[in-house]
Amino acid sequence: MKSIVILISGRGSNMASLLDAVASGALPVRVAAVLSNRAEAKGLETAAARGVPTRVLDHQRFADRAAFDAAMAEAIDEFSPDLVVLAGFMRILSDGFVQRYAGRLVNIHPSLLPSFPGLHTHRRALEEGVRVHGCTVHFVTPALDHGPIILQAAVPVLDGDDEATLAARVLTQEHQVYPLAVRWFAEDRLRLSNGRVEFAVAQDDSGVLIAPRARRPH
Repeated sequence: MKSIVILISGRGSNMASLLDAVASGALPVRVAAVLSNRAEAKGLETAAARGVPTRVLDHQRFADRAAFDAAMAEAIDEFSPDLVVLAGFMRILSDGFVQRYAGRLVNIHPSLLPSFPGLHTHRRALEEGVRVHGCTVHFVTPALDHGPIILQAAVPVLDGDDEATLAARVLTQEHQVYPLAVRWFAEDRLRLSNGRVEFAVAQDDSGVLIAPRARRPH
């Protein structure tokens, strides 16, 4: 069974979805540890309550990003994970850190990449007037939010949406697709080839989302 280390900075809702999937048997991995750069991260309490080892490395106590990343890498390597999972880890990682875990470092981003990399994705989607928004699970590369895409989920953007309602709709899908993507990795059902992800997974071509779509009258 493969093992993973999860990095968080806050409440860790995606971390919790991964832990739930492990507990239910839907995700066949061992969560070796949860690490955070913030001692006040609520997700640490959640992980500890599940019996998962936790550790804090406060980035403010390091001279620079390279020093912090080196210390974080050392802490990760103590657990010898097969995969490092970013779940709301709010740090831009150095190239050296990313290259150290090339092909085994994944992230989930709240947009349909390559659209809206970076912050404030829901606000920007609303400002641009897109009709479809969503989330993306991808391998991490030195280019911010531009790594090879593993899995995406799309949701409609509805008239009357604000950042909160749209974020909630996307987050529901994040909690579904992140455990699935990690499962495919754990089961060796995906691989990187020439900068793209290829699958040994049966694919279904029936999933079409049209937005907006009016409800039929009763």
